[in-house]
Amino acid sequence: MPLLFSYGTLRQKSVQMATFGRILQGSADQLVGFELTLVQINDAAVLAASGKANHPIARPSQNVEARVDGITFEVSEDELAKADDYEVAAYKRISMVLASGTQAWVYVEAES
Repeated sequence: MPLLFSYGTLRQKSVQMATFGRILQGSADQLVGFELTLVQINDAAVLAASGKANHPIARPSQNVEARVDGITFEVSEDELAKADDYEVAAYKRISMVLASGTQAWVYVEAES
């Protein structure tokens, strides 16, 4: 099963229920070489699920020691597709090796 690293709203129970229909279990990890900024969300469904107009978004940092805390979840291929549908165009999904050495999918700034 795929692994999905989340540092943002996909960690919220309300978003997990709206997106996957279940609460995900995961373990703490870190995305290395990235930093967080905010992106404004205008998608009505995403706003309804998250309750937030500004979401964190990871972008590469000039500081190679930068780290973003988050949680790695085991999801199905179908749930990964649902996560793709949830994320707005400001994000792209890439495969990254996390601080633990685990390979996982993560959504980062699309322009990076």
